[in-house]
Order: sequence, then structure tokens, then C-alpha cells
Amino acid sequence: MAEGAGFFTRLTNLWKGFVSLWISDIEKEHPEIAYENAINSMIEKYTKLKKATAAIIRRREEVSERLAASTKELAQITADLNVAVETNQDDLSVVLIQKKNVLEKDVADLKADLETSSKDADSAKSSLMNVQGEIKKLKAEKDNMLAKMASAQARIRINDQLEGLSVDAEVKALDNVREHIKNTIAQANLGAELKSTDLDERLKALRSQSGDVTAKSQLAELKAAAAAKKAAQKTM
Repeated sequence: MAEGAGFFTRLTNLWKGFVSLWISDIEKEHPEIAYENAINSMIEKYTKLKKATAAIIRRREEVSERLAASTKELAQITADLNVAVETNQDDLSVVLIQKKNVLEKDVADLKADLETSSKDADSAKSSLMNVQGEIKKLKAEKDNMLAKMASAQARIRINDQLEGLSVDAEVKALDNVREHIKNTIAQANLGAELKSTDLDERLKALRSQSGDVTAKSQLAELKAAAAAKKAAQKTM
């Protein structure tokens, strides 16, 4: 039975540890949650301390009121005792002396109690003010740290964007364009080279040259015929 209880205790502790780690991870991702939790926890403690301080102050006031009443009653008993002694009322004097002794002890005890209550009240008020100050500091720290966090996140986003805008990508893109242009020019040059070595083109050029030769030969024949005709006319 004890082993079973120990197992469930370990399982519970394990679960608590897991939840704690899970919450810790969430708070890292969302620090405002961690600050809010801490602030709310301190506010809750402040509220409890405020109630406790109020109770201490109320007790101090009650002790002070009792001391004032006992002091007043002691003064009245002392005055009555003096009158009883002066009027030789011994039996009444004895009773008044007993009451005076009791009241003097009560007054002494109440003074000591009041001193302690006053110190407790001052200490409680000091603690209350300290907690209040810590809450204000924590709220200011929250605003400051969250602002720094937002600034850091903005810088990270800007750096990521700047890295994404690196000139390497643009240079690589231009390199591809340059290579495409060079390939296109090379293809055009290759077409011209192939055209200059084509047999049909060479044959066409040859026939063009042949036509020029034939025309020149015919021209020479015509000139020779014209010269012969002129020579025959001179002979006649």
C-alpha cells in the first residue's frame, strides 16, 4: 500500500515538474505572461499583508483605548483613595488600595502591550510599503523589459529582411541573364558560320562567278567582231 502511495506521489511530482517546464517555456515565449503572473502574485500577497496590517493596527488602537480607560480609572481610584484616607474610611481605603494595585498592574501591562503593538504596526506598515514599492518597480521593469524585447525582435526581423535582400541573389540572377545573352549570341554566330560553309551557298556563289565569266567572254567576242567589221570597211 505504501509502495502504491509512493508511486502516485512520484507520478504527481513528475507531472508537476512537466507542467512547470511547460509553463516556463510558455513564459519564455511570452514574457508578459511571466511578469503578469509575478505582479498578480505580489498583489495577492500585498492584499493579505494589508489585511494583517489592518488587524495589527486595530489591536494597537484597542490596546491604546484600554490603556486610556485604565489610566483614567486609576486616576479616579487614586483620588477616591485619598479622600477615603483623609476621612478615615479604612474599610473603603483597603478596597480602593486593592483596586489601585490591580489597575497599576493593568496599566503597566497595557503600556508594554501598546509598545509591542506599535512596533508590530510600524513593522507591518513598513513591509506593506516595501511590497507596494516592489510592485511598482516590477511594473516599471515589465514595461521596460517588454519594450527592450520588442526592440530586439524588431532588429532581428530587420536583420532577417536585410539578409533576404542580399545582393548575391541579384548578382546570380544577372549572371544567368548574362549567360543566356552569351548563349543567344553564340547561337546567332553559329548560324552565320554554318551558313558560310553550306554547299548550296557555295554553289550559288560559284554560279554567280560563272555568270560573270560568260558575260566577259561574250563582251570580248562582241568587241572582236566590231573590230573586224571596222577593219573590213577600211579595206573597201
